[in-house]
Amino acid sequence: MRFVILLLFITSFSALHAQLKKIIVAKDGSGNYTSVQEAFNAIPSNNKNPLTIFIKKGIYKERLVLDTLKDFVTLIGEDKDETVLTFDNHRGTILPNGDTVNTWTSASFFIYASHFKAESITFENNAGFTAGQAVAMFASGDQLSFFNCRFVGFQDVLFCSRAGSRQYYKNCYIEGTTDFIFGAATAVFQSCHIHSKKRSHVTAASTPKEIEYGFVFLDCKLTGDPGLVGVSLGRPWRPYASVTYIRCEIGNHISQEGWNNWRNPENEKTARYAEYKTSGAGMNIENRVKWSKQLSDEEVKSYTLKNIFGDWNPEKK
Repeated sequence: MRFVILLLFITSFSALHAQLKKIIVAKDGSGNYTSVQEAFNAIPSNNKNPLTIFIKKGIYKERLVLDTLKDFVTLIGEDKDETVLTFDNHRGTILPNGDTVNTWTSASFFIYASHFKAESITFENNAGFTAGQAVAMFASGDQLSFFNCRFVGFQDVLFCSRAGSRQYYKNCYIEGTTDFIFGAATAVFQSCHIHSKKRSHVTAASTPKEIEYGFVFLDCKLTGDPGLVGVSLGRPWRPYASVTYIRCEIGNHISQEGWNNWRNPENEKTARYAEYKTSGAGMNIENRVKWSKQLSDEEVKSYTLKNIFGDWNPEKK
C-alpha cells in the first residue's frame, strides 16, 4: 500500500514538474491557460529553472508584465505572423488610479526579468499613428534575446531601456515611425530588417558615457515606406549616444547626412555614431555629417559578441 501511495506521489510530482517546465497558452482553451499573463502569474517567484511557454496562434490583447522574480523564461510562438501579443497603451492615457501614462509606462509588454528568450512572436502596440509614445516592448532585464520576432507600432516601438542591460535581436523585423529603437541598453541587432514609416529617426540611444557599446547593427537591412525620404539613422537622446551600423544595406529613405544632432550642436562633440561598409542607395560617405565616423578594417574587429556582451553568449544553446 505504501508503495502504491509513493508511486502515485512520484507520478503526480513528475507530471507537475513537466507542466512547470512547459506551459501552453491557447485562446481556444486547448492549452493550460487562455492568456499569456495567466501563464506568467503561474511561474513561481524566484524562479531559477528554465521554463518554456508555447503560445498558439491568435491575437492576445493584453498588457503584459514579466517581473524581476521570474527569470529563465522562454516564449515560443506557433507562427511569428499569427502569434500576436498586442495592446493599445500610449502616453497621455489616464489610468484608473488617476496616473497619466508616460513613455516608461506606455508599453504593451514589460520585461523586467532576466535570462529571457523569445522566438517567432509579434510584439505590437496598436495605439495608432497619432497616439504619440506607444511602446510595444519595454525591455529592461539582462540577457534578453529575440529570434525571428516582429516588433511593430509607430512612435517608440522598442524601448531597450536600462543601462547595463544586454540584449540580442536576430533575424527580427522592427517597424515604426519616430525613435522607434531607443534607450540606454547595450543591444546587438543581427541580420534584422528595420523599416521606417515616417520622415523621422530610426534610433534615439541614451547610452551612458562609461558604457562602450550602445546599439550595434550587424548585416541589417533598412527600408522605408514608398516615397519616404529624409530619415536619419539616429539622434542622441542623451549626449553620449552610441550607435554603429556595420555592413548594413540602407535604402534611399535615409538622408545623405545620415545623422541628426537633436537640435543641439553640443551633442556633436559627444555622440558616438559610426558606420562600416554601409551599402545601398542611402549611403554617401562624402555627405555624411563630419561628426560621425567611418570605422577602419582594424577598428571593426572589436565589434564581436564577446567584446560587446562579455561573459554572455546569446547564441549558446
